[in-house]
Amino acid sequence: MKSFRKELWFDITKRRQLINITPDVQSCLAESGVREGLILVNTNPI
Repeated sequence: MKSFRKELWFDITKRRQLINITPDVQSCLAESGVREGLILVNTNPI
């Protein structure tokens, strides 16, 4: 089974803010080389 892990960091201007990370996730997916399966995206507010 192939796996891939990458952390992405985003600078936001407010405590709560909606941002579209779809292009970033798609880029990570392309980088991983994984062609089928599941993707899990978690957030961790600091």
